[in-house]
Formats: sequence, C-alpha cells, structure tokens
Amino acid sequence: MISGEIASAYHRAKWALVLRGIVGIAVGVLILARPMESIAAFALVIALWALIDGIVRIVHAFDLRPVIPHWWVMLLAGLVSAAFGAAALYYYPALSLAFAVVWAAWWLITGGALGIYLAVREKGAGLSWGWTMTFGILAMVAGVFAFIYPGATLGSLMGLIAAFAIVSGIVMLVGAGKMQKVENRVKDEFQEPRSRAA
Repeated sequence: MISGEIASAYHRAKWALVLRGIVGIAVGVLILARPMESIAAFALVIALWALIDGIVRIVHAFDLRPVIPHWWVMLLAGLVSAAFGAAALYYYPALSLAFAVVWAAWWLITGGALGIYLAVREKGAGLSWGWTMTFGILAMVAGVFAFIYPGATLGSLMGLIAAFAIVSGIVMLVGAGKMQKVENRVKDEFQEPRSRAA
C-alpha cells in the first residue's frame, strides 16, 4: 500500500518535471519568436505580481498584528506594492517597463559599487583584487548604459528570461529522464526476485 503510494507520487513528480520542462522551453522559444508581445506580457506580469503581492502582504500584516509589534512595516510594504501594481495596470505598459529598466540598472550599479568597494578592501588586505575591480567597473558601466538605453535593457532582460526558461526546461527534462532510469532500475530489481522465486 505505502510502496504503491510512493511509486505513484514518484511517477507524478516525474511527469510534473516533464510538463514544466516543456512549458519552460516553449516560453523561452515564444519570447525569442515574439519579443514585442513578450515585453507587453512581461509588463503585465510585473503589474499583477506587485498588486497580488501587495494584497497578500496587507492581509498577512493584519494576521500578524496580535503577535508582531512591527506589523505595520509589512502593512506599509503591502500598501506600496499594491499601489504600484494598480498604477502599473492603469499606466500599462509604461510604468511596469520603466520599473524593470530602473530595477536592472539599479541592481547593476549597486553590484558594481559593492564590487569596487570589495576590490579596494582586497587590495588593502594584500589579496588579488584586479578581477573584482574589473567586474565592479563593468557592472557600473552596464548600469549607466541601462539607464541611457532602456530599449536595449528590456531586450537584454527578455533575452535573459528566454535563456533561463529554455535552460531550466532542458534541465527539468534531463531530471525527468534520470527519474525514469531510476524507476526502471527499481522495477527490474523487484522483478528479479519474483522470477527467481518462480
């Protein structure tokens, strides 16, 4: 009974990986094949995600109100997120796409500044610091270009999302294939004792 439930759960997990892998590859290919529609969908996802995330945070903040003294911080974060999501839907797609560009540029500039700071600390400690400084400067330059050329930034973001979707889809399909091999090996091992007993 228990072994049957385990086998059934294992089988479902394997097919879930197959399905997620196929969907991941399909999404990646679709983004590459239809970049403009994908950018519009990306803007909608950002807006809906912010709105839903904000509502969930607001509800969660009120749930935690009796036990956590700083519950209002989560409430404030939820209100900001929900307000942004609503505004992003109202000003669709401009606000969501501007957010994506600003977020990517800010991430690159912040990462670059931290890299440069780390390189200076490494140099002061007598460690190898050249590559850290190089990557820090490159990240900062890329962040500045992300602000200056928002169209290229959006194109790069969509390319990264497409590449991630395709690679993760392939990895999931490979994982499902490995699960199938394990399942076949277990079946063979259980069938051998029965054939010997017969």
